[in-house]
Amino acid sequence: MSPDIQQVVQQISKLQSLDIPEVSRFSPADFRFAIQSLVAEDNLVLALAMVDAGISLYPQSEDILAIGGLLAMTICEWELAIELLQDLCAVQQDLVQPMTYQMLARALCCNLDMAEASQVLAKGLAAWPNDPTLLAEQATIGFSHHHMPAAGLRN
Repeated sequence: MSPDIQQVVQQISKLQSLDIPEVSRFSPADFRFAIQSLVAEDNLVLALAMVDAGISLYPQSEDILAIGGLLAMTICEWELAIELLQDLCAVQQDLVQPMTYQMLARALCCNLDMAEASQVLAKGLAAWPNDPTLLAEQATIGFSHHHMPAAGLRN
């Protein structure tokens, strides 16, 4: 992380707020490094605020969308993870990587949208037919989908 952004992160940590004009001078890569640093320090609230600021300044940044999606998954914010990872897919278009498909499918699965998770994996496997990560995720989601207890059944 550059000394400038490290200083801003320290100032923000003390204030617990973000000054958009102050952080707008930083690049998406600076935001990614700052977010990674904050996560390493277990300051997830501020890291999420940095994601929000980064997205507001750079809504098409693959760096910020990817790290934001990972952070959202880490804190079990499934809807946010889905939104950020779908935005990442839209930005990358035909260049979406297998891990992005896998993470999006998992977030959808955790949000109990099994049908959409299966569709995402099918799309990923169409682009990456023999990817072991996607094949393993498909097996996991298929197993979860077929073994979920029915609502209302009680012993």
